[in-house]
Amino acid sequence: MRSLNDRNRAEEQPSENSGLANADQRSLLRLIFLTTGITLGFFCVLQALEGRYLLATFELGATALLLWASGRITVARNVTLWVYVFLLPLFCFLIYILSMPGASVTAFVWVYLVPMVSYLLLGRKAGFVLAAPFITVATGSYLLRYGIPEGPSGWIDLGNAVLCGLLVIVFMHLYEVRRAGAQRALQDMAETDALTGVANRGYFQSSLERSVNAANRSQSPFVLVILDVDLFKEVNDRWGHDAGDAALQHICRCLLGRLRETDVIGRLGGEEFGILLANTDRDAAMPLVEDLRESIASTCLSHEQINIALSATFGLAQWPVDGESPSMLYRSADRRLYQGKARGRNQLVSRDEA
Repeated sequence: MRSLNDRNRAEEQPSENSGLANADQRSLLRLIFLTTGITLGFFCVLQALEGRYLLATFELGATALLLWASGRITVARNVTLWVYVFLLPLFCFLIYILSMPGASVTAFVWVYLVPMVSYLLLGRKAGFVLAAPFITVATGSYLLRYGIPEGPSGWIDLGNAVLCGLLVIVFMHLYEVRRAGAQRALQDMAETDALTGVANRGYFQSSLERSVNAANRSQSPFVLVILDVDLFKEVNDRWGHDAGDAALQHICRCLLGRLRETDVIGRLGGEEFGILLANTDRDAAMPLVEDLRESIASTCLSHEQINIALSATFGLAQWPVDGESPSMLYRSADRRLYQGKARGRNQLVSRDEA
C-alpha cells in the first residue's frame, strides 16, 4: 500500500547509499572545512618555521579557501559536488605528504581519516569506492618507503597498521548501513500515516507547496483533489472502529491501484484524503478521478464476512486557474467537495456552482 508515496519520497530523501541527509551533510561539511582549515593553518606556520616556504604558501592558500567554503556550504546547491571537490584534493594531498622524503612515520595515521569521512559524507557505496583506492595507494607508499618487513617485529607493525585500517572500513560500513536504515525509518514515521501507509498531513502539505513552486518555474498545471468518505460515521457506528479502519485502508488500496508514480496521496485527517496529480490539467484529471470514484463505489469492503458498501465525494482544483497559492487551491477543492456532499454525495465536482 505504501509503494506509490515511498517512490515519491525516495526522490527527495537520501537512500541507504547516499550518506547523511542534506542538512546534516552541510553541517558536517562546514565543521570539516573549519577544522581542516584551522589545522592546515597551524601546519602552515610549522612549515614556514622549517623553511618549507612553498609548502607553507600552498597550505596558507588552502586554509583561506577552506574558511571561505565553510561560510558558503550552507547555501550551496550541489552539496555532493562540494564533497568530491574537497575530498579528492585532500586525499591526494595526504598521499603527497606521505611520499615526501622527510615525512614522519606517524603521518600515516591520517590515512584512517579517509574511510571515516568518505562513508559519512557519501554513504557506503560511494564512500567505499572513493576510500579503497586511496588506502591502497597509501599502503603502497608505505611499503615503497620502508620496504617489506624483514623480521617478526616489522611484520607486527605492518599488520597492526593494515588490520586497524581494515577494521575502520568494516566498522564504518556497518555503522553507515545501520545509520541509514534508522534515518529512513524515522523519516518514514515522520511522514507516513500509520493506519493507511500513505503520506500524512504534514508531508502532503509540503508536497503541495513544492508542487506550487515547481509549477511557478515550469508553468505546467497540476491538480489538487480532496476526497471525503461518504457516511463514514455510520460505518463506525454500525460495524465498529475496526471496520472504519479497514474501510480507510480499502479506499487507499483502490486509489493507489490507479494513480501514477508521480502522483502523491495523503491522509489529511479522519476520513479526508488529498491527491496531487502532477503535470495534469482539469480536463485530463477528470476521467482519472471519475475512475477512482467508481472504483471505490463498485468495490465493497469485505470485513469479518460482511460486505460494506463505500463511496466518496471528490472536489477538484487546478493550478493556477482555481488558485495560485496552496491555501487558495485547498479552499477551492474543499468548497467543491462540500458542494458535492450537498448534491447527494458519491460524485466529483470540478467547477463551482453557478
